[in-house]
Amino acid sequence: MTDQMHHDILAADRFRRSRGVWRILALLAAVVAVLALVGRFALPGLPEGDRIARIVIGGTIATAPSRSKVIDELIADDAVKAVIVAINSPGGTTAGGEELYEDLRRLSAAKPVVSTIDELGASAAYMTAIATDRIFARRLSIVGSIGVLYQHVNAGKLLDTIGVDLDKVASGPLKAEPDFDEPLTGAPRVSIGELVEDSFAWFVDIVAERRGLTRAQTLALADGRIMTGRVGVEAGLIDAIGGEHEALDWLEAEHGIDPESAIVTVWPQETGEFSWIGDLIGSSARSILGLSSEGPVMLDGLVSLWQVE
Repeated sequence: MTDQMHHDILAADRFRRSRGVWRILALLAAVVAVLALVGRFALPGLPEGDRIARIVIGGTIATAPSRSKVIDELIADDAVKAVIVAINSPGGTTAGGEELYEDLRRLSAAKPVVSTIDELGASAAYMTAIATDRIFARRLSIVGSIGVLYQHVNAGKLLDTIGVDLDKVASGPLKAEPDFDEPLTGAPRVSIGELVEDSFAWFVDIVAERRGLTRAQTLALADGRIMTGRVGVEAGLIDAIGGEHEALDWLEAEHGIDPESAIVTVWPQETGEFSWIGDLIGSSARSILGLSSEGPVMLDGLVSLWQVE
């Protein structure tokens, strides 16, 4: 073996070792970066001592297992002395409203819960409010809209105009009804009507129970009408005019809770300054699955909503 060949072999060996070292360093750098991001994503530490939790209910209400988990944690946390539910929502799905109502009733059995309504607390959002022990609203807040709806669009004439004909094979006469190329009539309308009435009856019953009204009094208010907070107080749907300041005064007067206690928003959960990475990944995944990039809430079924967009 010549000196040149020996030199080449040593050089190649050093190159392989060097490349291995750089791979290890790159892996360590990646691990450090991930740990740093995890640290960024972590929720900030909660203040020491007694505190008041705030749950913010905004936008369209839907089922949310993570929200239910947060409420379970509040029930178990002895440092949380009370909960304020801040509402600004037109409502949402009936199932989402029911889930949130039941979760807040469990929470109310463990500690004081008070709600405040800002601009809007209608339909399923009003259902949310009545789950709490005390409801405050602004004089000019919009409240009420007790009711349930199923909205159907008949696009039959449009489809005829553009020459589209729909057909299907179904296992029964009510499967996949109503079709959006036909009017909502006959048996499909009766079936949907029964669905709406069953949900509406439950909504009326819990309003009557929680607000101390007779069923007849509740039905008189449950024609879907909205009203201001001031009228809501007169009708018995709201307890008092006010916001978070008045809610804190009530917690102090009725439950001896220090109004100077730290208030911590626990829902929606903050995700940190790099949350856009998760949003980007989530948006891409939804696109791959053919889902809307605006979020998972689908309002094409049974809803308790003041206005459907």
